[in-house]
Amino acid sequence: MRYEGKKDSEISEKLGYHRKRISQLCAEFRQAGMEEYTKRNYGGNNRNMTYEEEKEFLSNFEEAAKKGQMITIAEIAAAYDEATGKVHESKSSVYYLLDKHGWRVITPQTAHPGKASINELRSFREIETSKKTQF
Repeated sequence: MRYEGKKDSEISEKLGYHRKRISQLCAEFRQAGMEEYTKRNYGGNNRNMTYEEEKEFLSNFEEAAKKGQMITIAEIAAAYDEATGKVHESKSSVYYLLDKHGWRVITPQTAHPGKASINELRSFREIETSKKTQF
């Protein structure tokens, strides 16, 4: 399109890229040449599994969760690395996968929601103690 005399803004409207990115791509092409430029692998689909494969992968963990087992991100990440044959340095891929499939983080509460606070317990003990000492 550039060789047809079109401007970067016209090309960006047609292709859906930003005008500056069109300019960068053209500069890279001029520098590398047609043969070298077409060999390059820019971006693309970096997914490790298809959506169906991801769903099947998560179904094992879903069954365990339905049985009441606690599942940690470390377990899922280790299984994900084994399934994809890649070692991921961070767990962001797994978090993204879980989010994409509608999973959410559920952590146990540190205390029972109906449990009295320490201050309430102290005042309760004081009341009970004063009841016992009175005749």
